[in-house]
Amino acid sequence: MIRIGIDVGGTNTDAVMIDGTDVLGAVKSPTTDDVTSGIGRALRELVAANGEHAAEVGAVMIGTTHFVNAVVQRRHLNRAAALRICLPACASLRPMVDWPEDLAALADGGAYLVEGGHEYDGRPIVPLDETAIADAARTMRADGVDAVGVTSVFSPLTAEFEERAAEILLNEAPDLRITLSSRLGRIGLLERENVTLLNASLADLATATVEAFEAAIRDSGLQVPLYITQNDGTVASVEVARREPVFSFASGPTNSMRGAAFLSGIEDAMVLDIGGTTSDVGCLVAGFPREANNIVEVGGVRTLFRMPDVTSIAIGGGTIVDTETQAIGPASVGYNLKEAALVFGGDTLTLTDIAVAAGLAEIGDRRATHHLSEAFITETVAEVHRRLYECVDRMKTDASLQPLLAVGGGAILAPDEMDGISEVVRVPHHGVANAVGAAMAQVSGEVDHVFRDLSRDDLLAEAERMARERAVSAGADPTTLKVVDVEDLPLAYLPGNAVRARVRVVGEIGELAAR
Repeated sequence: MIRIGIDVGGTNTDAVMIDGTDVLGAVKSPTTDDVTSGIGRALRELVAANGEHAAEVGAVMIGTTHFVNAVVQRRHLNRAAALRICLPACASLRPMVDWPEDLAALADGGAYLVEGGHEYDGRPIVPLDETAIADAARTMRADGVDAVGVTSVFSPLTAEFEERAAEILLNEAPDLRITLSSRLGRIGLLERENVTLLNASLADLATATVEAFEAAIRDSGLQVPLYITQNDGTVASVEVARREPVFSFASGPTNSMRGAAFLSGIEDAMVLDIGGTTSDVGCLVAGFPREANNIVEVGGVRTLFRMPDVTSIAIGGGTIVDTETQAIGPASVGYNLKEAALVFGGDTLTLTDIAVAAGLAEIGDRRATHHLSEAFITETVAEVHRRLYECVDRMKTDASLQPLLAVGGGAILAPDEMDGISEVVRVPHHGVANAVGAAMAQVSGEVDHVFRDLSRDDLLAEAERMARERAVSAGADPTTLKVVDVEDLPLAYLPGNAVRARVRVVGEIGELAAR
């Protein structure tokens, strides 16, 4: 099946068409302010240039920055109510207590604390106060709030109270969009509640974004299903993306890492993705990004949920260089690179100009950089290499030699050699590796759950069953599913032989889902 992959970067929106392991065509189009129109333009250009293959396209995969941008830029957010099932415990810190004031002012749809929740051993703290939940739903409806995040104490151990609360809320207010924390986060009440409320506040934007993407696909002449890339290097159906848009946070770097593995055939390596604005460094393990296992801040909000372990620095093709101080960044010309850079007729010195002047790239008009001294060019390139090396070295977990896959439009800026790196590989089609990663992505299902009073074999089997069920509901072909990640951690401080198990499975898109 031929697929189209699209990935939105800070500078360019890349689109590719692939058939198996073959890249049939690729385009780069400047990212637009509204993002969506840039995606539509890239898709139309790709289809127009590869019209002979258009009839065989079976799916379009899009990696988008819409959702994380909405949080960072404080726009397009709807008010989300917080229902915390916790009393008489966990009442000293209110929902959104640690959020930046400007973000909380936009997204706060009211806080409702009710009796319920579970002890760390799985016993109910007190019975669930169903009357209070029904009252809260009526108040939300009267206040015009139509999104709610439900968080219960120790819901990763048992989601019983969250699921019952959702039933009551929908009975009182059928139009409510409900996010359950047990579907998203991990142990850690505030961080789990935070990501739940972020997800709820994106409900309107998720619906509008999916509809805009589907319209762009229709406008290009294609009649194929849409998938949205996730931050674990896989894709999800539009239904899942509407329900859980936070899983698209940081999907760009993961697309690049998956694309790097696909294009190079190397599944265990460091990856350096140099774009127009930033350079992202991560680690591939068995072809998938290594996952962060600590708190990750999004727009100033502390969260603890599935995110790739990636670090970024302000080095990219559009990074501005000061000729007087020789300072490099952090500012970038972003998607204005083709108007602002010297080699394209602009008046701003960027790292793209430095790369051209140093003979690392042959684009634009090199004569525009003739006024730069050789010493200045050499020193700037050396400083860029030093910063990139430091970033890569920080992400390595041991001293053994590992290959480094250099991808992104700015891969020309990567050094040819690095200490601790066995080889620097510039993969084929490296400039559109992010879109390739989106195009070849599989569907995943993941479970991160606390089990009690089960043997290790039984709890892992149950976790795998749950993960497979989620993958199939997300659009995976059940016959292609395979386990790619298993982790179990005994929780010594919990009674009842409690074990936290995390299992992830991946599989190909099912035929029915792709039609």
